[in-house]
Amino acid sequence: MNMKTVLVLLLLALATIFALVCVLLTRARAPSACQQQPSAQEEADDGHSQVFADLTPEELAQVVQYLRVSLGVPLADAARAKPSDNCIASVDVQLPAKAEVLRFLDAGGARPPREALAVLYFGAQAEPNVTEYVVGPLPAPTYHRDVTVQKYGGKVPYHRRAVTGVEYAAINELIQKELRKAPRFLAACCASDGTDLAFITTAPRGLKSGDRTTWFVLFHGIAGSGYFVLPVGLEVLVEHGPLDVSQWYLRQIFYNGHYFHSTAELENAFVTKSLKVVVVQKPQEDTVLGSMRPLRSPGAPGPLQFEPQGPRYSVRDNRVTYQGWSIAFGMNPNTGPRLFDIRFRGERIIYELSLQEALALYGSNCPGGMSTRYLDGSFGIGRFAYELVRGVDCPYMATYVDRHYLSESDVPRTNQNSLCIFEHDTSLPLRRHFSDTHSLYYGGLRKNTLVIRAVSTLINYDYVWDFMFYSNGAVEVRVHATGYISSSFFHDQGTDYGNKVGPHTLGTMHLHHIHYKVDLDIDGQLNSLESHDMGYQTVSIPWSPENTLQQPFLRRERLERENEAAFPLNASLPRYLSFTGLKPNRWGHLRSYRVQVVSFPGEHLPTSSPMEKAISWGRYKLAVTRRKEEEPTSTSVYNQNDPWTPTVTFADFINDETIANEDLVAWISVGFLHVPHAEDIPNTVTVGNSVGFFLRPYNYFDEDPSLYSPDGIYFSSEQGIGACGANPLACLPAATCAPRLTPFQYGGFVNISLGSPLGGH
Repeated sequence: MNMKTVLVLLLLALATIFALVCVLLTRARAPSACQQQPSAQEEADDGHSQVFADLTPEELAQVVQYLRVSLGVPLADAARAKPSDNCIASVDVQLPAKAEVLRFLDAGGARPPREALAVLYFGAQAEPNVTEYVVGPLPAPTYHRDVTVQKYGGKVPYHRRAVTGVEYAAINELIQKELRKAPRFLAACCASDGTDLAFITTAPRGLKSGDRTTWFVLFHGIAGSGYFVLPVGLEVLVEHGPLDVSQWYLRQIFYNGHYFHSTAELENAFVTKSLKVVVVQKPQEDTVLGSMRPLRSPGAPGPLQFEPQGPRYSVRDNRVTYQGWSIAFGMNPNTGPRLFDIRFRGERIIYELSLQEALALYGSNCPGGMSTRYLDGSFGIGRFAYELVRGVDCPYMATYVDRHYLSESDVPRTNQNSLCIFEHDTSLPLRRHFSDTHSLYYGGLRKNTLVIRAVSTLINYDYVWDFMFYSNGAVEVRVHATGYISSSFFHDQGTDYGNKVGPHTLGTMHLHHIHYKVDLDIDGQLNSLESHDMGYQTVSIPWSPENTLQQPFLRRERLERENEAAFPLNASLPRYLSFTGLKPNRWGHLRSYRVQVVSFPGEHLPTSSPMEKAISWGRYKLAVTRRKEEEPTSTSVYNQNDPWTPTVTFADFINDETIANEDLVAWISVGFLHVPHAEDIPNTVTVGNSVGFFLRPYNYFDEDPSLYSPDGIYFSSEQGIGACGANPLACLPAATCAPRLTPFQYGGFVNISLGSPLGGH
């Protein structure tokens, strides 16, 4: 081997070593781009948001212990209490008055005492009633005060209380006992002895104030499937008003268009062949209508959303921060998600943003369906927000938060992982422009949003509650409806009330109407309401006076009184409706936030209905009122079981008071009409079944604040577009950034009692 060959080989060896070193160094550096970054707190976390925090299990237990010792009356555990007992029905946080909170948050005042609101059922008193107590201070209570008269003007009548799991269990026993009196009918109509039938409650419970009678609709109960679409044609009206459960009875039975006074009468009609029976075969598990079992084996996995450097938001206790946003979050066991002290870039935009009520109003030619007006807050929108499934209900790598509540039990319960928080890439630009004139450049910004989500299962329906926060200062609130439709047995002119979706199943038409409270504080508490809309005016053309054109112009109006700011449900809103502060922006316009409603509601219940006052909030798409501590909610959990004499009537809030330069609240209704169809089997999809509203800055800033987002991209024709600065995403070493997913676990079936709260076997 000559010297030249040796030198060539040596140079090749050195080149190879150099290349390997470069690769190793590159690989050593790559993971640093993907290591989880610490989530920086964008504001000092001083714990102030705890003033809005839900009660902890320890605090809930302390309240129960205190009441047991201090009230001086025997208290049964609500999990076993009979209607004739006294019991603690529920405990939740009692939020301080807004003025107290703002003195604490903004003026260095004392922290308000932490208190609880306890609801007690007194069935063992001479005059049974529902009483509410404020208990405090927590965590070691020393006092309680009765606030029932202060809140409602008197004691709450006992018949307005919610139906408890104990009562549902007793009703189930009664129905089963009565069904045993019609064995031949059940065998012929339903291939059943009655024990395998499931039932669903309806509401309200009767036809007038003081009633406590409920229609229950019976279905084939097939395990692992949605029995809600398997009616057998049998419905029963149960009288369950007396405190003595032994006095409860079936008032009427409905079958296939006919009414009977008892199951014995029904059996006799069948035996004597005076009743036409429609044979409904018991479904098989593998072919049952409404089964959600997939019909195909899993294929290749779809896209996975993950954060290469960890979450860009921070969650601590009940507070989340994200790119200028700061939000305190919680969950009311009755009314569901509630957010407080929502700030953007250090300024409070919203004091309170909370769900108030969800109404489902049905039509049918069967008694259960035609009388149903569910007010879901009375059942428990927050209480029935169960654990979320990773990768379906929320992104797999979202942050999951437990929620605690005390209802119908002396022991606090936890719905683990029942609220999720995540940053969502919508795969859409928030804004962008490609310039092909004068100069060549591209500028754009990804439309990412922080999402706070919970999902409530209320009998058959599942509601997905979303609260979204964007880098331009906008807030979006949206609800998606999914789950199972409610159905009636198809008979006679059933298609007047829906569509046939199975051999004997009528998908019954219904309305979904949702109500929200939005306490906006735009540049301070004192706000006004302004509308901006368009018109056309005919003008002479300045450079050609003999000609005219129709020119659009802007109509500006300040709404001075509540009656002007109450917009009927299906009336047109002004296209721009804004809450304005007292100070102008740089360009001389009052700093404002615009309310933009996206909704397709059905018709509101006619005001001639004797129960309409209980849902009078549904008269309005939007109503703006002066904020009052004595008007904290638009409805009451007691309205469901006595809508004829409602405990809270929202329409009374609107009494033509001035709304100029006052602390204002926007009450927003969204909803849609749902006429079930074949594609609602097995159950309803979220596509097209969502409504909501936006809160958007309108001259609040001097320019779009998303300019300060770290996700902006800009490059020109004079720039090397391969540079990492042009599009940093292209420089992420994707293979080394792949997430390590935690093993899938699910505990959502824990602590659920089949067949009690809302219906069952």
